[in-house]
Amino acid sequence: MLVPRSQYNHMTDDELLQQYIADRQPLWIGALLERYTLLLLGVCMKYLKNEEEAKDAVQQIFLKVLSEAGKYKIDYFKSWLYMVAKNYCLMKLRSQQGKTTKEITGDTIAAAKEETKNDIADNELTYELLEEAIDQLSPEQRQCVILFYLQKNSYQQIAEKTGYRIMQVKSYIQNGRRNLKLLMEKKLKMVNGKK
Repeated sequence: MLVPRSQYNHMTDDELLQQYIADRQPLWIGALLERYTLLLLGVCMKYLKNEEEAKDAVQQIFLKVLSEAGKYKIDYFKSWLYMVAKNYCLMKLRSQQGKTTKEITGDTIAAAKEETKNDIADNELTYELLEEAIDQLSPEQRQCVILFYLQKNSYQQIAEKTGYRIMQVKSYIQNGRRNLKLLMEKKLKMVNGKK
């Protein structure tokens, strides 16, 4: 279970990671991963093009992070996490195509350090654009999308927390997801047009 993000808002990514490395309590990494759940889902959707597969991939990436986070020196958690997600998705796609696959190894994870400054800037930009896009959703859509994807609430739980009917919740999530995609496409076109 993820810890409410607000409880650890005052801590940086690095502080949460160091706490996890120090005492191996999953709550620290849980608080850290909660910050990036929706962003991870976006990365997985980009590669896998299937919502259910993307959700499953996010869960598998969480497990991978739990086991790998203490093994390697991580200078910049968000970029490292992006590379873990990208590698996981690429391996999944390769396995679906019947090609040989291999586990993410220390070498693969160490490759995250080799990422160029431009790649890191591009990843940061994508995260920032996604956060901006979430902020541009209607309040109902934003609330339901965050409760569903970030806080892992069911439709029923969201309905109870918000007072919306279940059909409204489903609609807000579906429309919110579609609007996020459109907003991201528009923002990326604008950014790429400026380059």
